[in-house]
Amino acid sequence: MITKHFCNIAAGSLAALGVFAAAPVWAQAPTRTPPPVARLLSQDDTFFAAQNAFRAGDPLRLARHAVALEGYPLLPYVEYWLLKQRLDEMPSTEVRAYLSKYPGSYLADRLRSDWLKELGKRRDWRTFDLELAPLVVDDADIRCYTLASRLSRKDESVFDENNQYWLQPRELPEGCQIVVNEAITRGRVTAKNVWQRIRVLLEAGQMTAVRRAFDYLPATERPDEKLLNSAATEPARLLARPPENLTVRPVREMVMFAIVKLAKTDPRTAAEYVSTGLGQKLQPADRAYLWGRVAYEASRRLIPEATEWYARAGDADFSDEHLAWKARAALRAGDWTTVASAIDSMSVAAHADAAWSYWYGRSLAAQGKADGARAYYLRISGQPEFYSMLASEELGQPPQLPPAAHALTDSDIARVRANPGISRALELFRLGLRTEGVREWGFTIRSMDDAQLLAAAEIARRGELYDRAINTADRTTGMHDFKVRFLAPYRETYRAQSQAFNIEEAWLYGVTRQESRFVAYAKSSAGAQGLMQLMPATARWVAQKIGMAYNPGRVTEIDTNVTLGARYLKLVFDDLGHPVMASAAYNAGPGRARRWRDVRPLEGAIYAESIPFSETRDYVKKVMANTVWYAALLEGRTASLKSRLGVVSAKSVSDKFNEELP
Repeated sequence: MITKHFCNIAAGSLAALGVFAAAPVWAQAPTRTPPPVARLLSQDDTFFAAQNAFRAGDPLRLARHAVALEGYPLLPYVEYWLLKQRLDEMPSTEVRAYLSKYPGSYLADRLRSDWLKELGKRRDWRTFDLELAPLVVDDADIRCYTLASRLSRKDESVFDENNQYWLQPRELPEGCQIVVNEAITRGRVTAKNVWQRIRVLLEAGQMTAVRRAFDYLPATERPDEKLLNSAATEPARLLARPPENLTVRPVREMVMFAIVKLAKTDPRTAAEYVSTGLGQKLQPADRAYLWGRVAYEASRRLIPEATEWYARAGDADFSDEHLAWKARAALRAGDWTTVASAIDSMSVAAHADAAWSYWYGRSLAAQGKADGARAYYLRISGQPEFYSMLASEELGQPPQLPPAAHALTDSDIARVRANPGISRALELFRLGLRTEGVREWGFTIRSMDDAQLLAAAEIARRGELYDRAINTADRTTGMHDFKVRFLAPYRETYRAQSQAFNIEEAWLYGVTRQESRFVAYAKSSAGAQGLMQLMPATARWVAQKIGMAYNPGRVTEIDTNVTLGARYLKLVFDDLGHPVMASAAYNAGPGRARRWRDVRPLEGAIYAESIPFSETRDYVKKVMANTVWYAALLEGRTASLKSRLGVVSAKSVSDKFNEELP
């Protein structure tokens, strides 16, 4: 970011060039021949040069390139960059001119968001309120500035609303900090409130924010820094020789933090501290809090005692996340009463989630309340997602492809293609700017009706933007096109590898849809590559197994990637013997998938729901649901999801596994 002083110098220089003489560059036509440097470049090259100038904080060079891009479809991006560089000194007239020029666009909304944050920093609440209403995509920073704006108008209800941010495990956004400071001035924040926030921050390891929160406490009530560091870095050592005076709150809280910290790696030892002498020195409410934390960490490690430890926590104040793990622990234990009570304690929003609606219905059915169970199944049935499908099956409704959507006409497609946001997104994809293209596309389709969504999905399909086609078709609510929602490109390759390795083609597609949405050159932050997202070490290992010459540069080639991915999935399946476990192993590794079994057989759905990693948990559900629909589309088979999930066998000391599998 360039300094304000430099911006002023640059603006003066640009005015001398005629760029800002009468109006911003994006509001006027060029009045002179573009500079030679721009004339020698294609407009695509000039656009990339402008992007580089923006990233380098060079407004002079950016403005010169902007003049050469008149009429270019991505000029709105360059105009946005010009304004973005001057945001800290920009008058409202320039912002509003841009918003008027591109009403309802992704970039207009993004500029409005940037502008609102700048207005919040300036404490210009009058302008902030005027600009807020049309905003589409907000975030915590803007929501907090909204609270601060309302506080400036003497709206004291913001103090209660600010609690949702106060108890989040992150630094407070500036607007919420304004509200907190005023609350402290008025004596509305007690030491108890501060310690509630400190506990949340300590649990999340947000140590910088913890130290900031200490500033809200009187100096005499702040923990000793040495004790804090000991609890954070050597909890076992601190608990072996704990401080004696636990009646002093800062000391007691640090000892409790040490137990919470220890529970993250060793829940059983932490439970011993809570149940023995050290825990007996604490108040009942503090012990209940600790039991809840120990139970939470134990449930995430699938430790059977978790349900018992949750019971010891009694009526401790649990978040939805804690209650979800209480329910999962009870599912694995077959304790349907506790499943129901955990879900009952969730917030209204969490209780309404499809997962918990389904499991609540199952808990009612287990208790002989068939009518109540049916009501919960009906709430979520009829959709193509994992729990909706299971609920439909409980109602006796097997998976069934929806009727074909209306046939798209050329005019339907032409109208959507003419949408400026779609046009810009296609240009961005053409230039390889996927991140920007995805954002532009997603914002543009957000308010489309089903017919428009299907036309946009078809445009993406024809352009081989398979991920956008799938994601767009996924959004329809009444009219559906499952052939686009569950695209099956590269059919010859998938069929050949399915036959070569004796693995279900529908499952291969189900995995790939979740892995890459058929983006052949996709690469994850961890280094996984291609359609089936192979890690380099895994690709090399599989290639050696099947006698294929390994060439790292060819891993993203479609035939190579599908061959290696299909073979690895088959090896994992042969080793583990269950498609749910094999799907989990494909995402998180065979060793983890084995450890996630129980000492007794588990329904496949319970195994999937209790996977400790949220990414893998979501992944397995989607892969298994995808496979049902691909089987119906590719082969006309309508095997139920529940039958596919089956039962995951119990752990046994006699189990034999291929320890070579990466």
